Amino acid sequence: MRIRSAAATLPSRTVTNTDITDLIAKHSAETFTGDLDDTLRKVEYYLRYSGSDSRQWLDEGERPIELLRSAAGVALTRAELRPRDIDLLIYTGIGRGFIEPGGAYHSAAAIGLENAHCFDILDACMSWTRAVQVTEALFRTGQFSNALIVNAECNLRSGGVVFPHLFRIPQLDALESIFPAYTLGEAASATVLSAEDNEPWEFRFASRPDLAPLCNVTLDGYEGYCDPSDKLAANGVGFFTSYGFEMHEAGTAEAHTVFEQLAVPTDEVAAVFTHASSKRYWQSMADTVGLGKVIHHVYDRTGNIVSASVPTAIASAYEHGALRRGDRAVGWVGSAGMSFGAFSFVF
Repeated sequence: MRIRSAAATLPSRTVTNTDITDLIAKHSAETFTGDLDDTLRKVEYYLRYSGSDSRQWLDEGERPIELLRSAAGVALTRAELRPRDIDLLIYTGIGRGFIEPGGAYHSAAAIGLENAHCFDILDACMSWTRAVQVTEALFRTGQFSNALIVNAECNLRSGGVVFPHLFRIPQLDALESIFPAYTLGEAASATVLSAEDNEPWEFRFASRPDLAPLCNVTLDGYEGYCDPSDKLAANGVGFFTSYGFEMHEAGTAEAHTVFEQLAVPTDEVAAVFTHASSKRYWQSMADTVGLGKVIHHVYDRTGNIVSASVPTAIASAYEHGALRRGDRAVGWVGSAGMSFGAFSFVF
């Protein structure tokens, strides 16, 4: 299997860290208990410390499906394929407008795919990585030749899982479960994969389901589908709840373990692509394994774009000449669930 192309489209509205603190000030001024100015300074410090500078959000009139259609068009052009050449489409990630039938079908219609089998894969920020692994397995059956993996991680819209509810905080302690929402950006990505002879991919995964309560977006009636936890729906049913500091602390050892299971020598790695949850965190992780000089960050300019993180970084590295054909690359992801993944491929 080979990545034929990767592309990403970002919305047009640039949102700085100052814009984030201004939103919190606007929505929390009348209800906050304590020193709001001090809390805003803490939010700004935490954002800068993580490596955040800005992120892109949908502007008025922009639609996720248009971002997805644009990314898919660029990816198909780069791959020198037509829509009818795609025989497998996977829609993946958190951002979605449908539980039924699944985003893949509406995406296929928007892109103009005529011959694609369609389905969704949902595995939080690990979604794209899981979709790539499933695609490789399906290619081995001989039934498919060209696959397109797409997503539209657009979760900041009015009435969405974040905005404006999580900018209305009651007190400083609320940041424990809310702060990761302030790092989020929006993006759509498209990745074309072909069943070509190439160096085999290597995937390593680990799961920690005992940590599942640390990051969730719940649905009405969620209580009947899980064991109780005071962390679930801490910010309200339907809203993003994430204990990001605890996740990064708990996940460090697990992420290192899956990376160490990869067989590839580090001196052969030309590029590393990670989940865009924190530039500082992943830089430290890469430094620890001797790959700090080849990590390609997007977090500082895109924010946390969830399952679009790795494909957006691949597209960016290719466009900037940091990834060339024949290069060995590594992906490294930590995700809600919690799950941890590391994979190696030749571009």
